[in-house]
Amino acid sequence: MTGAAGLTGFEPCAWGDFFITHAPPLSQEAEGRMRERAEQLKGELRRRVLIEAGGEAASVAETVTLVDTLERLGVDTHFREEIDAALRGVLSGESRLDSGSGSCKDSDLRVVALRFRLLRQHGFWVSADVFDRFRDDTGSFRASLSSDPGSLLSLYNAAHMATPGERVLDEAISFSRRHLESMRGKLASPMAEQVSRALDIPLPRLPKRLETVRYIAEYEKEEGHDPMALELARLDFDLVRALHLKELRALSLWWKEVYGDVKLGYAQDRLVENYFWTCGVFHEEEYSRARMLFAKTFGMLSLMDDTYDVYATLEECHVLNDAIQRWDESAVSTLPEYMKMFYINLLKTFQESEDSLQPDEKYRVPYAKKAFKLSSKYYLDEAKWSSEKYAPSFEEHVEVSVMSSGFPTLAVVLLMGAGDLATREAFEWAIGVPAVVSASGEVARFLNDIASYRKGKNKKDAASSVECYARERGVSGEESAAAIAGMAEHAWRTINRSCMEVGGELLPAARLVVNLTKTLEVIYLGGRDAYTFAGDLRDLVVSLFLNGPAV
Repeated sequence: MTGAAGLTGFEPCAWGDFFITHAPPLSQEAEGRMRERAEQLKGELRRRVLIEAGGEAASVAETVTLVDTLERLGVDTHFREEIDAALRGVLSGESRLDSGSGSCKDSDLRVVALRFRLLRQHGFWVSADVFDRFRDDTGSFRASLSSDPGSLLSLYNAAHMATPGERVLDEAISFSRRHLESMRGKLASPMAEQVSRALDIPLPRLPKRLETVRYIAEYEKEEGHDPMALELARLDFDLVRALHLKELRALSLWWKEVYGDVKLGYAQDRLVENYFWTCGVFHEEEYSRARMLFAKTFGMLSLMDDTYDVYATLEECHVLNDAIQRWDESAVSTLPEYMKMFYINLLKTFQESEDSLQPDEKYRVPYAKKAFKLSSKYYLDEAKWSSEKYAPSFEEHVEVSVMSSGFPTLAVVLLMGAGDLATREAFEWAIGVPAVVSASGEVARFLNDIASYRKGKNKKDAASSVECYARERGVSGEESAAAIAGMAEHAWRTINRSCMEVGGELLPAARLVVNLTKTLEVIYLGGRDAYTFAGDLRDLVVSLFLNGPAV
């Protein structure tokens, strides 16, 4: 190898061949029995959902509570049409809220906040004025609300669906957080765990599968829980987990061959963490092909990122970018020896992805290639800054580094195998880097840079947004990191607004981008970087893929 930076000291892979040799948890016979029982339960529950959530007599409280339960148990995917119809009924039937438009009981806050959150999460606009009825004459939230943890938690989670400029929701977050934190150590299970989880990562930003693995065990402790829904949730979780383990084995074998073939010893060996992230985007059985294509492309993007970021000389970066823009096997001869096998495997991975698509889906691959080429271009821009010791303005830094975050590329790649929702319109939307994608890139960039500030950067890294902001504004690193965290929060609000503006046809694609962004909150929780320092994710990987929900 001829690169300038030398080996980087990334932690080695924490898993070795574990998922290659791990025995599947279910026999074919057991899986068949479980599927049969799950289908039976789905049929019975579907009738109940139609009656309880869709009937004329159904209250808003009953409907939103049922929808929330199905979503948190991870079985809502089986009742999409029924849930959509139920929420449309809730949207049009606001008058069914017992309280009417005047002042209302403190206990109604849980339902009003839950309705607000669910409707906004499903792309429906609801005004934050619904919370005015819980404020006193001074405009503050009523002090009497501060003793009900269930209502406070519902308000706290709902307020994180805020859009830019909604001050009442800023106040709701501050009010509910303050009182929830004062209750820590005094709450019974499962409320104690749910409050602690939300104070780390609010429910609308927590990857769904991570909520499900915990909530299944918690739901069983709830008074009046539905044994049928609980049984379906446990069966569904185990069936999906068995598929995830098969995919993880296949991907581990593929990665072992690719990583061994490219021999890029400086690059992160993070297939399991990559797949964990992939399952945060789409965990359902129907997205199996999408997961395989996404994880493989994500793996190649990570290798390219590390090559630009920590190893190649500037001259080699130019050569690599030229080859990637050409996207042709004949370009191999132009590359340094150590890059050749990476390039060959990159082209091969995309060709295999194209081969796996149906004839009427093959148009998707050129979009993914275009997005991948775009990442290369922005990685090169950052390599130039690093090599030339260039200090960009904060605005210039964000403009480039949001694009180099990988999110504008991954927002296109995640559609490649995603079935019917991946229309031509969806690809045109994603490749144009709409607001939800650029804001997700901001969350990625800002959280990554805060983690780099806390953990220390690679010696070859260009200046981060934290450094650029501190230098430009003449503030300390801590003050800059706090300001950048505020910008990440604002970006989340832009994401929320964008998902309510995008329209029904594109909303499923937008929600996949949101799912991709949610995993960032886990990766960078508390300023850590659990992708680079992969030991931080170990317990979550064990929980999702090995242990499952507690019994």
